[in-house]
Amino acid sequence: MSEAVDVLIVGAGPIGLACGIECEKASLSYVIVDKGCLVNSLYNYPRNMTFFSTSDRLEIGEVPFISHNPKPTRPEALEYYRRVASSWKLNTRLYERIEEVNKGKDNFTLHSSRRTYQAKNLIIATGFYDLPYMLNAPGEDLPKVKHYYDEPHPYYDMDVAVVGAANSAVDVALEVYRKGAKSVTMVIREEEINPRVKYWVKPDIDNRIAEGSIKAYFESNITRIEEHSIDIQTPKEQLTIPNDFVLAMTGYQPDFSFLKHVGVEIGNDEFKTPVYNEQTMETNVPGVYLAGVICGGLKTNAWFIENSREHAEIIINHIAN
Repeated sequence: MSEAVDVLIVGAGPIGLACGIECEKASLSYVIVDKGCLVNSLYNYPRNMTFFSTSDRLEIGEVPFISHNPKPTRPEALEYYRRVASSWKLNTRLYERIEEVNKGKDNFTLHSSRRTYQAKNLIIATGFYDLPYMLNAPGEDLPKVKHYYDEPHPYYDMDVAVVGAANSAVDVALEVYRKGAKSVTMVIREEEINPRVKYWVKPDIDNRIAEGSIKAYFESNITRIEEHSIDIQTPKEQLTIPNDFVLAMTGYQPDFSFLKHVGVEIGNDEFKTPVYNEQTMETNVPGVYLAGVICGGLKTNAWFIENSREHAEIIINHIAN
């Protein structure tokens, strides 16, 4: 089965949805294809997460985002983006992975896990939350190792190791400690907690470490993971400590392999920034555009929903004109 469209959007996150809305406004045929659920990255956020941004800065498509608090929660965001998709009757194809892309003279042929598409233009809005940085330690494939954190309840009365020193790791360490973990150990490559950790949280984690409530090994790495223990290499020695769960809050990265498959050039800078025209968002491949967080490469703190919503309008204006 084959389907022809003006625009195929890869990624059904907020920015991918915004691109679909602009297609609707411009009367362009389109599909939004995602290998997961609607706003899959937001779905994988911790259940109790609160956004840094206020709700108005997360709005798309002129649909009001009403929150009970100054800053919305994950459940409120999921409800909001479902409402956006249904209000605009967006043409989404969820749980469908794009497996192959071939460029022809006038269009792209894309083979997904379900069908084939012919698209005149391709927008990549895949974000960066699908590929975690791995620990590369033996035993990382054990079920006890989690690269996504959901909620603290499963870790009650458990020996928990948290890997990382940025906001996510600090939040997780504090929450599982306060919700009754038997022990919480932080394993940190750097020599200190990340200075950019939220200013109202950093004193809390520093004090918990100083008093010994949370044990922290700095300039250290997990070298082996066993069913009931982990090995940690510190600057002074190698330790083996009891462990029930490893929560690897090591961050995430874009899917560079898909970009390269499509033919998008990756820069030689430290962030591996994809090549694109900032005025049109078009890449070095004519007809292929980038939108949202993917534009920053490894610099995942450069683009957010609030400052990349405009990408959708820029791209569709360029396509339509």
